[in-house]
Formats: sequence, structure tokens, C-alpha cells
Amino acid sequence: MTLDCRLDKGKIKRSFSAAADSYDDLAALQRQVGLALLEKYPLDSSPGAILDVGCGTGFLTRNMAADVSRQPLLGLDIALPMLLACRQRSLGLPVQYLCADAEKMPFAAHSVRQIYSNLALQWCQDLPAVFADCKRMLKIGGQLVFATFGPETLRELKAAWAAVDEFAHVNDFYGIEQIKQFLQEAGFQSISAETTVYRSDYPSVMALMHELKGIGAHNVNLDRNRRPTTRRQLQRMIACYENNMAGAELVASYEIIFLRAQR
Repeated sequence: MTLDCRLDKGKIKRSFSAAADSYDDLAALQRQVGLALLEKYPLDSSPGAILDVGCGTGFLTRNMAADVSRQPLLGLDIALPMLLACRQRSLGLPVQYLCADAEKMPFAAHSVRQIYSNLALQWCQDLPAVFADCKRMLKIGGQLVFATFGPETLRELKAAWAAVDEFAHVNDFYGIEQIKQFLQEAGFQSISAETTVYRSDYPSVMALMHELKGIGAHNVNLDRNRRPTTRRQLQRMIACYENNMAGAELVASYEIIFLRAQR
């Protein structure tokens, strides 16, 4: 089973390029998830190259650099401004940088020991193909470790928009069983997975929207409404969101799926 939506890769690249300067000020959830990922699934001490896919401004990269010594560490991102920010924030660390698409990674077979990714693989159009390529790149015994968004992410925002029109305003994401199936079909073994729902408080719906824009998490469905959202539509969505909170604090849910798979 695959998602019905199609992703606009050009918009993904543009969105994250534009968010490079504001990302670190707004990406508290991404940092929290990155630390949880390394705690749940620590780096293997075996020698070999370590790849951070979708490294962004480098939070996970820097944390991994502190845990390894004399092991090649590579940061890969589709957005060059993000990669430049990562290099600037990681001065003095033994990191190599590569601007490339996670769906077209230019690595030889069996050339990487460990692949990590923090909240980036959900922006891939063909996730089964990405997993198959990761398996090709990994050395025997190597591991793929990543965190990704699950289908309950931004369910409150999705419900509010559903009351306004029938267009897809919020990105859809695979569930844990679908992802595990893709990994198994790619030939991975010893798959470990768990899911956690994080909830973030916001002073207003517009504050949530500002954060999503600031970290580059735009609606990237090719089937999205191409017409600009009107003020009336936005006001209706905000009213629905606030009404659904039933007088409680305004929150947004983020389902995070943590996975580790061994080659």
C-alpha cells in the first residue's frame, strides 16, 4: 500500500532552502526527536563511514560527531543553503558534505557502515526504492536508523482544514506497519520500531503555521490546491481548529516513528 498523494520535489527543495536561516530557531521538536533517536538506537562502534541523510543544519550530525572518533562522517541534504548552514555550525568537526537527493544518493555498494536520518525520509516520493538503495549502500551488518513522521501528525490541523474544503492541506505519512513492510521487502533484517506521539502547545493557530513555514514543512502534495488560500478560508480553518480544542490549550500532535533495521 502506498500513499495516494504525490510529492512536489521541487517545492521541497525550495522550501527547505528558504528555511535555512530560520530553521534552528523553530526546530525544537526536531532536536528533541534527534536526541531520542540516538538514545534509542546508538551508533555502532564498528569502523566505517556514517551517513546523515537530510542533515539540515546539522544538529544530528554534530551529536554523532561527538560520539565517534576517526570514523568518516558525511552529511547529505537536498537543499544547498541547509548544507552550508550545517558546515558553518560544524566548524572544526571532521564532517564531509554532499548536496544530493536522498532518492538519488551517489554512493557505491557496501560503502557505508551506518545510515542515520532524523525527520527527513518522509519527504521521499518512493520510500521502498530509498530503502532498497540504503541496503545496497550498507556494508554487511550495517544499520539503517531513522525517525519519520507517522499518519497522526498534525491531525488537528488536518481536521480543521477538512471542514473548509476537500483539498489536501496537510502532508500524509506512512504508518509504522507500512514502513516495516517496505524494509522487509528491501531485504532488511532485525527490524525494531516504535512510535511516540509528541504534543506541542501554541499560543495560536497562526503561531503553528508560522513554525511550519519557518522549518520548511510546507504542503508539498502535487494535488494540493494551487490557488492562494483566501482570508475567509483561513479564518474558517482557524475557527474550526479553536472550536475543536473545546476551550483547552491549542495543541498540535506529531506522531514520530523510530526505526532501526540491519542489513
